[in-house]
Amino acid sequence: MTQLFQQNNMYKPAGFLYTMLLLAVLSGCASSSAKTENAGMPPAELPVLKVAAVPATTYREYNATLEGKVNVEIRPQVDGYLDKIYVDEGAYVKAGQPLFRINERTYQEQLSNASASLQAAKANEEKAEVEVNRLTPLVQNNVVSDVQLKTANAAYQAAKANVAQAQAMVSNARINLGYTLITAPVSGYIGRIPFKTGSLVGRGETQALTMLSDVNEVYAYFSMSEIDFLQFKNKTEGKTVQDKVKKLPPVELVLADNSVYQEKGRIETIEGQFDKNIGAISFRAVFPNASGLLRSGNTGRVKIPEQFASALLIPQEATFELQDKVFVFTVGDSNKVASKPITVSGKNGSYYFVEKGVQPGERIVYTGLDRLRDGAVIAPQMMSMDSLLKLKPL
Repeated sequence: MTQLFQQNNMYKPAGFLYTMLLLAVLSGCASSSAKTENAGMPPAELPVLKVAAVPATTYREYNATLEGKVNVEIRPQVDGYLDKIYVDEGAYVKAGQPLFRINERTYQEQLSNASASLQAAKANEEKAEVEVNRLTPLVQNNVVSDVQLKTANAAYQAAKANVAQAQAMVSNARINLGYTLITAPVSGYIGRIPFKTGSLVGRGETQALTMLSDVNEVYAYFSMSEIDFLQFKNKTEGKTVQDKVKKLPPVELVLADNSVYQEKGRIETIEGQFDKNIGAISFRAVFPNASGLLRSGNTGRVKIPEQFASALLIPQEATFELQDKVFVFTVGDSNKVASKPITVSGKNGSYYFVEKGVQPGERIVYTGLDRLRDGAVIAPQMMSMDSLLKLKPL
């Protein structure tokens, strides 16, 4: 029994060494297999561009609301029922064209009464004048006292005043009668008409009969932040703000469907103060609108061009955004990529113009950014910026 125990103890060290040797072999095989697997995955082939400086025009865009050059509320000047509506909503009318007719019978009667009162006043004036003419020679011949003549003259002057008052009443009645026909004060387009024939309207009505918009020219109102305004003042030539506005180039209008309006406009005025609630200052641009395509209430974006003799050009596909910042992946000497933030000074089409962050000639990854991480190694496939500009021109 003792001998058997000794024999078992002799074999235990040998078994242990065998197990450890087997584990070492297996571990070496696994490590070799992993290295072989990694060696079998080449770096990703991604298109790479060199940042280039080119002469270009960039645009700054600002949201805008459009209004006709003249927006007139059409309101009644007298009370009454609408007898006729001569126009329809959206119709184009010329200045002086009839729009509405208010029942005129009441005002016609007022004019008739005022005219009758005028005739009576004129008759009294003539009577008073006759009396003065009768008494004048009698006073001169001392037949009657001058008191009677003075009394007659006073009555004559009162009669003349009554005539003037009656004439004013006639004029006022005639004006009120004229107000029953409402005409267009300017040429333009008719807005919504909330009233129908037979509606009672008047001067106390809170709602206008309609809105008439003269849109031969339209105003585009937009706002600049304080930073943008300071850049505008620093970059634009001119001693005063008015001089700078005059030297601004023509601006473009992007409509709601992202199409560019065919006519270019010009910036005319700037408000005198900043809006402290939003920290912005308002500009007004004017656009010709002979075709009538633009209407009051339209929205769009005003594009202000900015000329660059040499600007760093980067396609937007080569960028990504993170926490309100724009980044690119630059490619180093060892073909390792690193993300860098850039400062965008403007854009044109599908390109960004970069103010800071990269240098001319620096390589950036064009596409496939979603597969990259900082430090990753790639196999660059160089692309020509010239060829890209031919495919996607500025």
